[in-house]
Amino acid sequence: MAGIRTPHVKYICPHAPVMPVTLNMNMAMPSWFDIIGLGPDAEEDESGIKKAAESIKALIDQEVKNGIPAHRIILGGFSQGGALSLYTALTTHQKLAGVVALSCWLPLRKSLSQSVISTNKDISVLQCHGEADPLVPLIFGRLSVEKLKTMLNPSNITFKSYASMPHSSCPEEMMDIKEFIEKQLPPLN
Repeated sequence: MAGIRTPHVKYICPHAPVMPVTLNMNMAMPSWFDIIGLGPDAEEDESGIKKAAESIKALIDQEVKNGIPAHRIILGGFSQGGALSLYTALTTHQKLAGVVALSCWLPLRKSLSQSVISTNKDISVLQCHGEADPLVPLIFGRLSVEKLKTMLNPSNITFKSYASMPHSSCPEEMMDIKEFIEKQLPPLN
């Protein structure tokens, strides 16, 4: 991420595979899973979301095998990547350091419950959203945070919104992310 300098942190930025997306008139585009609709009650690609989460869990497992303790791993993403990061963190067996969820929503929220989340009930979550987001409206972020507060330790969940920010980022958001990462992953001395 531009502007974030944390020399003791390794960043891995996986790319979504290219696939047809229903919302995009079935045209192929980078996508972690199919997006059928953008409404709060839109049908979701459950098998695609779960398959994408398994690919991220495999990345986590590989980093653990490479010597990075799971409790020093933060998942993060923007839009669909943020949604996938939230879902993966809630369903993985690895105890993670946190999640940065930007301009996103909580997928499969109707089937997620406290009973599904075993390992990361106390995970720290930073969820950020632009107040002028036309693609993923602010209410999606707010509803996601309210759902997360019913499943996780509410004191570990931070929601920040940014005035006039569309489906994008801003310097204030980048500083908030930097502070979150530095708090969750202090240097090892």
